[in-house]
Amino acid sequence: MPASTSKAGHAVVPREAWLEARKTHLDHEKEFTRQRDELSRERRELPWLEINQDDVFEGPDSAQSLAELFDGRSQLIVYHFMLGPDWEEGCVSCSFWADNYNGVDIHLAHRDATFVVISRASLEKIESYKRRMDWSFAWLSSSESTFNVDMGVSHSPDDVGEDELNYNFGTQRFGGDEAPGVSVFHRDDDGRIFLTYQTFARGLDMVNGAYHFLDLTPHGRDEDELPWTMAWLSRHDAYSD
Repeated sequence: MPASTSKAGHAVVPREAWLEARKTHLDHEKEFTRQRDELSRERRELPWLEINQDDVFEGPDSAQSLAELFDGRSQLIVYHFMLGPDWEEGCVSCSFWADNYNGVDIHLAHRDATFVVISRASLEKIESYKRRMDWSFAWLSSSESTFNVDMGVSHSPDDVGEDELNYNFGTQRFGGDEAPGVSVFHRDDDGRIFLTYQTFARGLDMVNGAYHFLDLTPHGRDEDELPWTMAWLSRHDAYSD
């Protein structure tokens, strides 16, 4: 069968030609996998920063210290969810990310890692939004601490609107008072706590399974012609169909 063109303008070829093109791309995918493995190894070998602050987080059962968030494990993964003290609902983008988190905690726990979500909003607001979204992961409030500011994901009103670079290790400007991120901690046998890794902005793509599924499709994320990235997005309970 000779090559042709689909209505979408894409080449349509016989199976042998399709397999040849796919195998060429497979070589590229394997090289990317090797590069990703090397990047992950490099990430694990980064130096650590000791954390000595006494942050307290409000949870549904009790107040907990940072050490208690580990829940007896040596590793802690924190997703910084954009839900500020005066917000009525969670960030739509963070909600998109959080739809990937239900059920992941049990698997992480079996690899010595605890997963929690933290926001500056009150626990009452967090619990209300969590029920609305039907999420089951642990979500705590840092409203009584400077944790979010210290982790670089919340900014004081005096900083908002300034031209200085205030996000992603000082490489970007984030105009709002709340920003997303992931922070990873380690607690040793002596109880010392260390910040081992953080990622922000596009670095968060790695924990969004829905985006990775879209990356497999012919249209991809299909966002280039939108007025801004994720302009198509709604909270999962707000789509019209």
